[in-house]
Amino acid sequence: MTRNGANEVAGWIERLPLASDRPLIGYGVTAILVVIAWALRLVADPWLPGGFPYLTFFPAVILSSALFGVRPGVVAGIVSGLLSWYFFIEPRYSFGIGPGTPMALIFYVLVIATDILIIHWMQAANAKLARERELSRVLARTREMLFHELQHRVSNNLQVAAGLISLQKRQVHDPDARIALDEASRRLALIGRISRQLYDAGGGARRMRDFLEPLCRDVIEASGRAGIRCRIMVDDEAMVGADAAIPLALIVAEAMANAIEHGFAERDHGVIDVELSRDGRDWLRIEVRDDGHGLPEGFDLEASGSLGLKIARTLAAQLSGSFELVRGRGCTARLMLPA
Repeated sequence: MTRNGANEVAGWIERLPLASDRPLIGYGVTAILVVIAWALRLVADPWLPGGFPYLTFFPAVILSSALFGVRPGVVAGIVSGLLSWYFFIEPRYSFGIGPGTPMALIFYVLVIATDILIIHWMQAANAKLARERELSRVLARTREMLFHELQHRVSNNLQVAAGLISLQKRQVHDPDARIALDEASRRLALIGRISRQLYDAGGGARRMRDFLEPLCRDVIEASGRAGIRCRIMVDDEAMVGADAAIPLALIVAEAMANAIEHGFAERDHGVIDVELSRDGRDWLRIEVRDDGHGLPEGFDLEASGSLGLKIARTLAAQLSGSFELVRGRGCTARLMLPA
């Protein structure tokens, strides 16, 4: 049986007993089941040895209890017992008490009572399970709504902070200070944008393609260089935990911004490749490659005064990884992270 089929069966079982709000239907079907059981017992009587008066009535009682609940099951048990006593227990066609009648009736009552109680307990457990599942569904939906509301508010607050920094910049006349405020505003706005899509309510790992594409698009749009193209290459099996998602996105954004500012200096076109893949079993490799001017001669990353590169190195260290710039055709920013 497939999973969907099993779920359908489980859902149908949880709806038992049926027609609880329309008892006449339950009692009507119960009467039909008892009549069918009685007719089958009459037909089979010539071929059955003595001692099987209840053979066809047990299924009728069990079905009545399972489908419509305890009360129809009890009614089916009583009527079936009376029919068996009258038609199939010696002396037949009477309610007389023969030598084996009391034992036969006691046996019947015990079996029927046990069946009805077991079915009732199962249905009560199913009903409790259904209530708990519905409660869990409501709680999960509420948690998800609260999570998204919190996420929305945090993102909005970051956007507001970025806007306040931009306003504060108007009162600053020092060029270096204005550049620093611009960078701080840009980074806060970037965190605000990507935080909306990075996490799920369960805090699980996310597929990087889901937010690398809009992230790279935002960085290029913010640069105002319409001629720059970005190509995303992501190994779908390479997952990143929620705690590492924002730092990784910031490092990619800083690497792209560095490529646009320096690799494409005095150019309004170029190509940036962003690739995320596995490097063996234990590492993830994230590379941002451009076809720009490349690194200048004698460039030393550790001695660089670029704030963006310092941030990238710091974030990589916090993730127990490494960040480096590699010479080649253009420049390659390489981030290595534990898988």
